[in-house]
Amino acid sequence: MNTKVKTRTWIALLNLLFLFTAINAQPVRQHLHEGWNFRQARGTNWYEATVPGTVHTDLMDNKLIDDPFYRLNERGVQWVDKEDWIYRTTFDVTPELLAKKNIVLHFEGLDTYADVTLNGKKILSADNMFCEWQVDVRSLLKEHGNELQVYLHSPIKIAMPKWEAVPFQYRSSNDQSENGGLLNRKIGVFVRKAGYHFGWDWGPRLVTSGIWRTVSLEAWDEARINDVFYNQQSVTAQRAIVDVTVEVLADKETEAKVAVINRTDKRTECRKLIRLNKGLNKIPVSFTMKKPRLWWTNGLGEPFLYDFVATLELNGKQVDVTEKKLGIRSLKVVTAPDEYGESFYFELNGKPLFAKGANYIPCDNFLTRVTDSIYEKTIRDAVSANMNMLRVWGGGVYEKDIFYDLCDKYGILIWQDFMFACSVFPAEGELLENIRREAIDNVRRLRNHSCIALWCGNNECLDAWFNWNWKKTYDKQNPAYSDIIWKQFKNQYFVTLPAVVEEFHPGACYRKSSPYSDDKGTRNHTVGDMHYWAVWQGLKPLSEFNHERSRFFSEYGFQSFPEFESIKRYAPLSEDWNLTSEVMMSHQRGGTAANKRINDFLLSEYRQPKDFRSFTYMSQLLQADAMKMAMEAHRRDMPYCMGSLVWQHNDCWPVASWSSRDYYGRWKAQHYFTVKSFADLLVSPIEKENTLQIYMVSDRLKSTSGKLTVCVLRLDGNGVVKEFKKQITVPANTSTVIWKEAVDGLLNGEKKEDVVVHVLYEDKTGKKYTNNYFLAKQKDMHYAAARINKDFVPTEGGYEVTLSCDVFARGVFLSLQGDIDNFISDNYMDILPGETVTVKVTTELPSLQFAERLQVVSFSDAVEQ
Repeated sequence: MNTKVKTRTWIALLNLLFLFTAINAQPVRQHLHEGWNFRQARGTNWYEATVPGTVHTDLMDNKLIDDPFYRLNERGVQWVDKEDWIYRTTFDVTPELLAKKNIVLHFEGLDTYADVTLNGKKILSADNMFCEWQVDVRSLLKEHGNELQVYLHSPIKIAMPKWEAVPFQYRSSNDQSENGGLLNRKIGVFVRKAGYHFGWDWGPRLVTSGIWRTVSLEAWDEARINDVFYNQQSVTAQRAIVDVTVEVLADKETEAKVAVINRTDKRTECRKLIRLNKGLNKIPVSFTMKKPRLWWTNGLGEPFLYDFVATLELNGKQVDVTEKKLGIRSLKVVTAPDEYGESFYFELNGKPLFAKGANYIPCDNFLTRVTDSIYEKTIRDAVSANMNMLRVWGGGVYEKDIFYDLCDKYGILIWQDFMFACSVFPAEGELLENIRREAIDNVRRLRNHSCIALWCGNNECLDAWFNWNWKKTYDKQNPAYSDIIWKQFKNQYFVTLPAVVEEFHPGACYRKSSPYSDDKGTRNHTVGDMHYWAVWQGLKPLSEFNHERSRFFSEYGFQSFPEFESIKRYAPLSEDWNLTSEVMMSHQRGGTAANKRINDFLLSEYRQPKDFRSFTYMSQLLQADAMKMAMEAHRRDMPYCMGSLVWQHNDCWPVASWSSRDYYGRWKAQHYFTVKSFADLLVSPIEKENTLQIYMVSDRLKSTSGKLTVCVLRLDGNGVVKEFKKQITVPANTSTVIWKEAVDGLLNGEKKEDVVVHVLYEDKTGKKYTNNYFLAKQKDMHYAAARINKDFVPTEGGYEVTLSCDVFARGVFLSLQGDIDNFISDNYMDILPGETVTVKVTTELPSLQFAERLQVVSFSDAVEQ
């Protein structure tokens, strides 16, 4: 071997040795998810358990309880939350991990009251579902046969004495204590766990316990990176200034280097030599990026993410690395006096943003059943409906990291509530400190996500206090009680939570409550955000959605049933298929009158459905029309109104509710309608004082031009009554009336009930935006019997179905009997006379079965003639 070859060989060996040393210096993580068993604490039989998991899902897996979502089974599992449960596992530790100087046991989530022992020694007591728990276990571990036990206390047994010790009741409007056999003891406010587990007006009462998030051993030697915070101080298209705080946990005083590397642009943004002290070190560094690629929301541009890495070096060795995908953006909430009152809108990268989206609740009562693919579909469905914001509502959970990662990836902003909703809480002493710790954990965990747009103290708690007569009730009972609760309220939402946001997410917006106009709970339509429920709860006609105004609608909604094929999964017996059956009433938590309310609205606005299957279809069309009306009204009112977040995006179990997607992920009619209602351009007709006005609403950041066509068509297919064409320019980022005409002139002697107004806008690129407008109520429209022709051809992943009809076919609905795993690209659509419409049906059914199971119905098929 010559000298040069020897030299190259030694260099290669030294590089390998350095790489091995560097890898060996890195922290080590060992998940503890295998070999778990559980038992009832007062029982003796052990059963296999899944971790992460819940007691309920483990009981189901072992055939000890039936699925609580099926028919009336929820009632039979109410005993589970009254019991204590024990989980245990035995594990070995790798020599590599055991050799580390520091080892902690890390529970990312314990639900909720848990005592943890390791090798017979108690190491931890947990009391908050939303907190993470870490404990040093280095001295207790051995290489083989470690025994880990988690004793889960009944949240009911822990909370009941607290409820009984208070001389008054803390109000909690949705706690279904009666369903849990607790009479009026609404104890959920004493427990820091997901409020909806105690029941809600769309969800069951299933109070879970369990090791619900990852549990692992984490080991390192002299130092590790504890956290990295990227604080975007100033961002424009020309430059971004980012202040970074690198938290390092060190065993001793030593010198170290920290660096922030921009992998996307392949450069080191900053590097710093520092002196570490023993304990926690906060190391500030900063860098400036020239002409950064900005992160935009869905519809406005690319949600571009940079790949950043923070590194820690000791003695020339890299001992820790943390990675983060970061969207560089400027995001503000603008609240400033204006000619109407006070503005309330989000400004992204210097541009006013109209927030289009929905309220999000957890995807399941049993959170560990929510897979990554369910999260992916849930967020992608929001993207597909042209949403740019979801509101993570305050009675659920601070979601898993993957939820926010997906929102970063797809450009969905998050209005993040703290986990308090529709209740008053005993927020003092230990509980207030518990709340503060919970807030710190979650603000720190989520603050780097580009999608986080706003932190909000609670959902409807302030409104409930002043406008649901809660304060008056306490004042009547005893004014001292009212004073106690209000003091606790202010300490919680006016002091503690904003202080956490200010300290740990400086520059982020904090709102004390939603809805919120001022600290007195004033319902002011010219200031702040509004929850509008006067139609559904107040029984006002649907037309009120056209008249109600707010600066930002953060909640509004209307109920419907799931699709009939979904209903058959949880209620397969024909005896269940009527509005007042015990099963249908149980799978409706909006009150005993809610199912009747849907039917009453149907009779007022539509017609009597001919059977239960038709009722489910009609309820969805009604919901879709109502929410289309609201969404378009909100967007037409731009820039006075700058936000429209419908209640709600999803369901946590199979139920009749306000959701636009049912529990199984099926799109309801509302979700299909939202695609057009939230498009980047909206062409929106509205009749005002016998004049038809057509608005063009644009979210585009540049003006556009194109051709507008307004066509009045006879429903029976006998031709066009009138047609208008016009070249128009649509201004950027606003709402404008671009055409108007007297209704009498449009009708040309025809009746309102005999025609539909079809509006088409085609921009200069050829992209088309359409809308249909009816000049009379649906129940008065003269729809002819629609004989819909259908043809289909196989295509990749399913079939293309082409539909046509000789008359106007309203709300054409395609479904596949008995096949839940399908998707239809467009549905509940209107077909114009002589028009052909082609949709893609994604399914694995073979052609013969597809032809047999494909059903197509329209409005005229579903009503009594």
